[in-house]
Amino acid sequence: MKKNIAIIMGGYSSEYQISLKSGNVVYEYLDKNLFNPYRIHILEEKWVYVDENQAEYPVNKDDFTICIADKMVQFDCVFNAIHGTPGEDGLMQAYFQLLGIPQTSCDYYQAALTFNKRDLLSVLKAYNIPSAASYYLNQGDVIDETAIIEKVGLPCFVKANKAGSSFGISKVYKKEAIAAAIANAYKEDDEVIIEAFLDGTEVSVGVIKYKGITKVLPITEIVTENDFFDYEAKYQGKSQEITPARISPEQEKKVSEIAKKAYDILKMKGYSRSEFIFVDDQPYMLEMNTTPGLTTESILPQQAKEAGISLTDLFGSAIEEALR
Repeated sequence: MKKNIAIIMGGYSSEYQISLKSGNVVYEYLDKNLFNPYRIHILEEKWVYVDENQAEYPVNKDDFTICIADKMVQFDCVFNAIHGTPGEDGLMQAYFQLLGIPQTSCDYYQAALTFNKRDLLSVLKAYNIPSAASYYLNQGDVIDETAIIEKVGLPCFVKANKAGSSFGISKVYKKEAIAAAIANAYKEDDEVIIEAFLDGTEVSVGVIKYKGITKVLPITEIVTENDFFDYEAKYQGKSQEITPARISPEQEKKVSEIAKKAYDILKMKGYSRSEFIFVDDQPYMLEMNTTPGLTTESILPQQAKEAGISLTDLFGSAIEEALR
């Protein structure tokens, strides 16, 4: 009997368009001999199933079912392809746990923790996983540029604490630009993290559960044409993503071990993609994504391809793991 799979995509954040692309790739590559996939758009104004003809059918939020031609469809599993809220911050995970429906990403606590850059790095620091010097602000706090520079130096990165795809991030070179960068970050979130600039090689490390085993994927090196790996660099071709990364075997071993250690410490499930910058031979963690991009050009699918894992196998294994 084929399983009914709801592929949730969209979301409530600036990342919703990217999420729709990811979700459609999952829909395209999921093995139709094993699964009946349904594209479910989770948007602020509506939750709907969208069929091949772009007809929409509302989702019953009481039990997450849909009705097509007077027939109710229940789902055996949810494939989570939402970047940002409510799919990456724990809200959908908690909802599905309450309904008893398996889903492919990590549990709600891990999602909420990893979505909060400040909290994630604070937790991992206790396990000797290093990160850049940082300064925190909440909306309404007094902005003390002198104190910020004393803590993190210049240049520095001003980031929305809970946002993805480089929305709300600025690289700041002058004291006079700090306030505008903070205002830009507040457009995405009411919390800000300001981090010291680390001058080194940036890499992305995918860790997944694949056929029941925790697997570190081949590492990707990020080389951006822009000043940093911003939205344009990520999605508009202004960067090179080199897999496998051009790093030494010692660096590869060290960053792979740290990425897997973080995955295990946090009791993760599903996919994760962690970002690091090497300063000399020491990798510093920047963040962890738990619903990373899944388009054919995205980093995690690139890494899976390098590991000999097709998108069909990658997506199918995530569902099998959730149903396990």
